[in-house]
Amino acid sequence: MAAITCSHVRRVFRDHVALDDVTLTVEPHQIFGLLGPNGSGKTTLLNQIQGLDTPTSGSVEVLGLDPLRDHAELVRRLGSQHQESTSLPRLTVSETIRLFAALYPDTRDPEELIEALSLTEKADARVESLSGGQRQRVFIALALIHDPELLLFDELTSALDPHIKHSIWDILRSLRADDRTIVLTTHSMEEAEKLCDRVAILDAGRALAEGSPAELIEKFAPAATVTLSADISLDDDELATIPGVTSIERLDDSLRVTGTGDFAERLAERIITAGDRLTELRIDPPTLEDVFLHLTGRDSATTEEVAS
Repeated sequence: MAAITCSHVRRVFRDHVALDDVTLTVEPHQIFGLLGPNGSGKTTLLNQIQGLDTPTSGSVEVLGLDPLRDHAELVRRLGSQHQESTSLPRLTVSETIRLFAALYPDTRDPEELIEALSLTEKADARVESLSGGQRQRVFIALALIHDPELLLFDELTSALDPHIKHSIWDILRSLRADDRTIVLTTHSMEEAEKLCDRVAILDAGRALAEGSPAELIEKFAPAATVTLSADISLDDDELATIPGVTSIERLDDSLRVTGTGDFAERLAERIITAGDRLTELRIDPPTLEDVFLHLTGRDSATTEEVAS
């Protein structure tokens, strides 16, 4: 049985369509990413999954339950964190976790969670004094306190520096290895590609594509780009005859060739055979950013600027 099934979910706020016929499936024991820019509908969909909001039309099933009708049971099996997660800032880490534990009949040992999330040294520190990464670890602990099988995280690593972000990724991977299902929202193409087993790309309330990062790249953006020194004797017509080459762009001091398959190897062989010397060669494989560009006609950075 799927952990989450969303079927033709539509959510309209007055004249604003926040979700437009969204259909997706999340299988158990995986990290599933809802990927898209601000305003794409990620958080709205997360609210539907938790039963915090009612779809205008369509249906949502979570762990075999209706999030609205079976909300009380779902809350016991689901843990969540939001972009605007709040706690009582003047409480210590230990006090905060124990306070949340008191809300549930059966919980994990708070001290065990504090140790598991590397918060032991900060157990007696006030939450308001913590760094961004430490605060996010506290929010993960609060989501885990009642030992749920499904976890929802909303922009969990947003604004964290790379080192802290990667440590949070490691925590999420360990939770997946412990047979938990994780759904997270992110606007980071890198995070979705490196962390998630499967992703759904959202834009303007629509689910444009769903699959593993590798599947989406293979389907929508299979081309890689090779950048090399421009001082080679082969002209563009000769380069275009290399199997797999799809485009050639000459820059001031370099040449950019895009293609599919093993074109990069064939390109290097052709250049060497011509007697030219390569002083620079860089291969940039396709990424989810290329997939987003293919599906929307714009890059994610431009989309974020528009949304802000």
